[in-house]
Amino acid sequence: MRVVVPFEGTNPKTRLSDVLGPDERVAFAHAMLRDVLDAVRAAGAEPTVLATGPVDVDAPVGVDERRLTPAVNAVLADADRPVAVVMADLPLVTGPVLERLFATEGDVVVAPGRGAGTNALVVRDDAFRVDFHGASYLDHREAATAVGADPTTVDSHRLATDVDEPTDLVEVLVHGDGEAAEWLRTHGFRLDRGNGRVDVVRADD
Repeated sequence: MRVVVPFEGTNPKTRLSDVLGPDERVAFAHAMLRDVLDAVRAAGAEPTVLATGPVDVDAPVGVDERRLTPAVNAVLADADRPVAVVMADLPLVTGPVLERLFATEGDVVVAPGRGAGTNALVVRDDAFRVDFHGASYLDHREAATAVGADPTTVDSHRLATDVDEPTDLVEVLVHGDGEAAEWLRTHGFRLDRGNGRVDVVRADD
């Protein structure tokens, strides 16, 4: 199985701009990427990063400047074996979680994110193509059925937890033990339970 990890390295995680500066967003995105690559290797696979530009990371890197959907579809069109796609902003993912994903039977295996997005896929059907926008989890199940493929869902809190908004950092600090969680702690982020609802604050706030 080929495992591809898409990565936006040019201007990542713009929705974290309220809590992280441009250089910090790049550094944090790289920390999450390294967590995902470690988890892929722990699951017994070798990852390839599919990036929008050159990336300094300990893994093979394929550069495709196009948006996510055409870049991934180009990989699928050229594939001679099953392809797994694991997003780079899943700092809670672990080897055992990915082992379960990779081993799940089905022509198209989809791991949904919160809000009906798609955070990971395993594609074993040559005709299936992705379309990452909106409720892509639902769209991918429908697209699989449309080409006669059997869609399967893998529900997992760790796969469903991607980081886009400042509120998502709570999950990283509560459940994460990789580089991304350590990066946040090192840069002054901590949990705040003062108002009865867990939030994230920074030491200089």
